Amino acid sequence: MELTWLIRLRIAAAAAVGIAVIGVYAWPMVAPADPFGVVSVTSGTIGSYNVLVLLGLAFGVGLIAYFLSWPYGSRIGILAVPAGLAVWAVRSGDIGTLMQFNISIVRRQQIYSTFCWEPLLWLSIVAAGYLGVFIASQIIHPAATGETGKPQKRSFGVLLNIVIAVVGSAVVAQFFIGILARDFTIWDSASGAAVAQPAIGQIVFAVLVSFGIVGFLVQRVLGVDYVWPVIGTCLVNIMAVSAYGKYKVLEYFIERWPAMFFSNSVLAVLPVQIVAFGTLGAIAGYWMAVRYEYWHRLEIKGE
Repeated sequence: MELTWLIRLRIAAAAAVGIAVIGVYAWPMVAPADPFGVVSVTSGTIGSYNVLVLLGLAFGVGLIAYFLSWPYGSRIGILAVPAGLAVWAVRSGDIGTLMQFNISIVRRQQIYSTFCWEPLLWLSIVAAGYLGVFIASQIIHPAATGETGKPQKRSFGVLLNIVIAVVGSAVVAQFFIGILARDFTIWDSASGAAVAQPAIGQIVFAVLVSFGIVGFLVQRVLGVDYVWPVIGTCLVNIMAVSAYGKYKVLEYFIERWPAMFFSNSVLAVLPVQIVAFGTLGAIAGYWMAVRYEYWHRLEIKGE
């Protein structure tokens, strides 16, 4: 799929419907009561009813985005929902401000415990959009049944590559986010470093590039789809909290450092920011790898 101006228009149309419906229309469902609050379950404004409505909206967005970007809806329509989530991620307050209002170690542990499972919520919204794209694709081009009518079994090697893609994506992305999302850093003899809350632009860049690298690698090295690094976004917060958000570390930072400083910059990135920009980055990186492989084959044929 060559990136012509028509395809760029289709990408813009798919992103626009996601931004309009999820990012703007659905914003009141997740907006924190405090203007400087974060888009998170910890804000207490996201109820089960809101989640069900958001899932329905995401499904509809995926369905519409498919037809807007047809005949490449299966490849482009999936961008709509994460584009909408990206609007929330940018409009949200930051974790540093959240920690300023939660100075006790118990409360901070509760917040980070919530961050460990919260990515599943945002990922389910992305999945609902993906389901809408899939249903739309089946309406236009129903899946043909194979000769035997039985689903193909995955080999052990493929399943192993999928597991590596999911877990490895989270590990590699966490490493690069920790480097690229660094703001003002002060070296600390006990913790190693104290990193200030990065700006939203830096977070966007760090997560997009980190998962772009991951999306590229899983296609080139493992030969699997971008779906698996997207799923891997839900592991980043778990790994970060397990490694850098332990009780003794939190206690030390409460005693020695202002709330805007963290032992690792990944702890300063919200789950919705990782899922939204991680999904977009993984998809972009995957297709960059596909294009690179295509150009590489053309070069070999030309020799």
